[in-house]
Amino acid sequence: MIPRDIVDEFVKRIRETAGANVESVILFGSAVAGDFHPGLSNVNLLCILRDASFPALQRLAPVAKWWDKQKQPPPLCITGQELERSTDVFAIELLDIKQHHEVLFGDDLVKNLSIPMNLHRVQVEYELREKLILLRQHILMADGNDSRLWDLALRSVSSFSTLFRHAVIALGDAPKSARRDAIQALSQRLGFDASAMLQVMDVREKKLDRKQLDVRELCSRYLAAVERVTSAVDVALEGSAPGRA
Repeated sequence: MIPRDIVDEFVKRIRETAGANVESVILFGSAVAGDFHPGLSNVNLLCILRDASFPALQRLAPVAKWWDKQKQPPPLCITGQELERSTDVFAIELLDIKQHHEVLFGDDLVKNLSIPMNLHRVQVEYELREKLILLRQHILMADGNDSRLWDLALRSVSSFSTLFRHAVIALGDAPKSARRDAIQALSQRLGFDASAMLQVMDVREKKLDRKQLDVRELCSRYLAAVERVTSAVDVALEGSAPGRA
């Protein structure tokens, strides 16, 4: 289901253009985690370069422009040294990539990354709290408008489902590859209603007609779920101990 033709073409083009400057090209995200939905999910690429200076990036611009025409997000460009030194500030993102990735070219520079799990928990709580506050702000601004509430729920569910998956890890449970499995496991552990988030995901994936749902009631349950998980991670963080994975 992943568009392998354009992925292979990207690798071919960047190798021809960058030459020895490209150390590794890595596929990550839903395309590897098993929840890729054609037409909805992005194809995420990490390009590890020896030189990521302005001139080096300018040489790669035609490849990036071609990739953009495939309606895919720009590849992430980073040097190997930057990658190793980013585990403390991008613990969530790099843990995801470490657990679910595919090397398309070059060496696997991700598999041996050491992720500080104490900082992972801090980042999970920070992002949950930040996005909870933003969610409340947007609910206020929606002013009961059903269309705006739907837009809010559909735009935010991907981020919250990812954070819920990482909340499972932060709480010390076994990680779940699929977002739905993580949401349900978290719901059982914390005793909150996960139906709103699952329903929003169903609507987003065109498995459920939004007309069957009352969006205001749904957003009430959605907000309550985010509040419950944020509070639980906060409490767990108080007794967390440093560790690395």
